Amino acid sequence: MGETELIWMMALLMALQAFGIDAILPAMDDLALSLSVSGNDRQYVIGVYLLTAGIGALVPGALADRFGRRPIVLGSIGVYIALSLASALVTSFEALLAVRAAQGFFGAGIVAIPPAIIRDRVGGDKMARMMSLIFVIFLMVPAVAPSIGELILMVGDWRTIFFAMALQGVIVGSWVYLRLPESLTPENRQPIEPRAIARNMGTAISDRSVIGYIFGSTVVFGALFGFINSSQQLIMEGFGSPDAFPIVFGICAGSMALASWSNSRIVERFGARRVSHTAMFAFIAVASLQVYFAFSGEETLWEFVPLMAVNMALLGFVGSNFGSIAMTPFFHIAGAASSIQTFVRMTSAALIGALIGQAFDGTARPLALALLASGIACLFLVLFSERGRLFAPPQAVQRYPTGMRS
Repeated sequence: MGETELIWMMALLMALQAFGIDAILPAMDDLALSLSVSGNDRQYVIGVYLLTAGIGALVPGALADRFGRRPIVLGSIGVYIALSLASALVTSFEALLAVRAAQGFFGAGIVAIPPAIIRDRVGGDKMARMMSLIFVIFLMVPAVAPSIGELILMVGDWRTIFFAMALQGVIVGSWVYLRLPESLTPENRQPIEPRAIARNMGTAISDRSVIGYIFGSTVVFGALFGFINSSQQLIMEGFGSPDAFPIVFGICAGSMALASWSNSRIVERFGARRVSHTAMFAFIAVASLQVYFAFSGEETLWEFVPLMAVNMALLGFVGSNFGSIAMTPFFHIAGAASSIQTFVRMTSAALIGALIGQAFDGTARPLALALLASGIACLFLVLFSERGRLFAPPQAVQRYPTGMRS
């Protein structure tokens, strides 16, 4: 498989999760009415899925290091399809939350395994470039998913959106089945031994050089999840613009896609550290402006949108670069490393995002404060990993492991 096809496949595989989150957003009011849900509780449809997807990420990496990437990815897609259909057939909100929780947990391989597949091939700034291109395509889905959800609602109801999720899973799953080769070589297969798995995962999460990047991306994406959780209420109710929601969400997600494309063009020249550290400082500056406008008492939707779009674009320079820096040292245990790092990022970010979402008070104030606090926390975490030295030059590709091999 060529690089271009691999990038598209991994992006659309990961986009299954994005579509499962964002396509349902325009239908939240209808869903809440149909299943008798009140207030901010509707956000649990998103928050539960994100949280269990993070917890479930602990499992597929160890299995993929033993049995290969391909069977674990195909199994995860199968679960995604089956539980999308189950979500469409539930009769209570509690049942929907249970099914969504199971879907997030057992389908976690669709997000946890692609970075390991890429790491099997490349590392360093080249991996950052490939992951940036993946994020360009991956982020096209959140940009258009709410609009697709709106179109589906014109011919069906919120249940039809879950049927559409299952159909998307069938299409991507067929492509993976027919075209994805196994990337794990026989000499790099790891035994299924709890002690070895724990040691490999411990190595991938405890190295000082990666801790700041793992937890730094966690806090800033936690703030992003807070926006996703509360975006429907913030735009439709807080700013009183229900018709603008798909457009606003598309602008914000599209800005991340554009930033990821830009990152893919510059990261090998300037290095993942230089690019992401610059973006981190800019993120803090823009978040400060968001706090100012949110507390001015007169913020309008079209003052909020440009600043939110810019900060989401800056996350496009942070996410793939931080992830690549954190994965580079762990060639021989890429599956375990991807699993534990995805687990930490997803579960912690989901919890942070849920807290931010539940703090929604009809204004953008809780979100603005969370964005600023997350940016400052990210800066200190990265300073810890880099021992106080930022803007390092480009890193050479590391093809040999520094982590333990069982």
